[in-house]
Amino acid sequence: MIQFIDYLREHQRGVRYCLYGIMAAVLIWSITVDTSHAHTWVEKHIPGFWSIFAIGSCIVLIFFARWLARAGVEREEGYYDN
Repeated sequence: MIQFIDYLREHQRGVRYCLYGIMAAVLIWSITVDTSHAHTWVEKHIPGFWSIFAIGSCIVLIFFARWLARAGVEREEGYYDN
């Protein structure tokens, strides 16, 4: 696992382009989906809404987790030794 993570770190540009390609493919695929049976207005009129919603939710979750960690969950290194 460590070797895999090191490989990804060494090839960040390629990984980034690959992820952009996957996101573009998902967006293009979502445009081709039949929306005549959509449940909400946004599903019917905004292509790739759920993909955009998922990415936005992940970003919000990451920032919330960082804020929560800084707000008191994280402790300094020697906290438990005292």
